[in-house]
Amino acid sequence: MAGGGDELKLLGMWASPYVLRVKFALSLKGLSYEYVEEDLMNKSDLLLSSNPVNKKVPVLIHNGKPVCESQVILQYLDEAFPGAGATLLPADPHERAVARFWAAFNDDTLVEASQAASWGKTEEERAEGEKKVVEALEKMEVGLRECSKGKPFFGGDTVGYLDVVLGGFLAWVRATDVMRGVKRFDPATTPLLAAWAERFVELDAAKAVMPDMDKMIEFGKVLQARAAAATN
Repeated sequence: MAGGGDELKLLGMWASPYVLRVKFALSLKGLSYEYVEEDLMNKSDLLLSSNPVNKKVPVLIHNGKPVCESQVILQYLDEAFPGAGATLLPADPHERAVARFWAAFNDDTLVEASQAASWGKTEEERAEGEKKVVEALEKMEVGLRECSKGKPFFGGDTVGYLDVVLGGFLAWVRATDVMRGVKRFDPATTPLLAAWAERFVELDAAKAVMPDMDKMIEFGKVLQARAAAATN
C-alpha cells in the first residue's frame, strides 16, 4: 500500500484501455488510491485543470501534482514507488529501450489499425484497418518472442511494462471478439500472444480491475451505433 504520506488519485473512465493499464499497474504494485470516474461529455474542473493540454484521462495525481498520459504514468509509478510490488521496466537499459519501443508500436500502430478496423467510416477503411491489424499482431508476436525469451510474459517470468501496456486493451479485445465473431489473438496465427492473453487475464491483479464483460459489450454496441449514425 502507498505509505509515508503518499496520496494517489486516479481520474479515469471505466472502459478506457489507457485507464485500465494504469489500474493494472497500481494493482500490481499494491498501491492504494482514490478513483474518480469522469464523465467525458462533461469533464470535471479537476480534470481540466490537471490536464489542460489535451484534457484526457488518465490523470494520476500524486500529493496534489498531476501526471498525464498512461505510459508516462506507468514509468512514473516505477520511479516514485521503487520498492512497491512489481517493478515494471527492466533494469537493463537495452531491455528497457526494447520494452519502450514495443509499447510505442502498440499505441502508434496496433491501436490505430484496430480503431480503423472497428470504427472506419467506410467498408474499405475497415477492411484496410483489419489488414493492418493482422500485420501488426504478427509483429507483436515477434516482439513477445524477443522480450520474453521463452518465458510466460513480455517481462519474462513476471509481468512487466509491456504486459501492462498491451494488457489494458484485453477487455476491448475480448468484447469485440464477441461482437464481431472473431478471435483477435488467434492461436493458429499468433500462438504466443493467444497464450499470453489467457495468462494475463487470470492474474489476480488483472481480475481485480478488469471491467464486466457484458457491460463492455453493451458499451461497444453503443459506440458502434454512434459510429454508424455518424457515417449516414
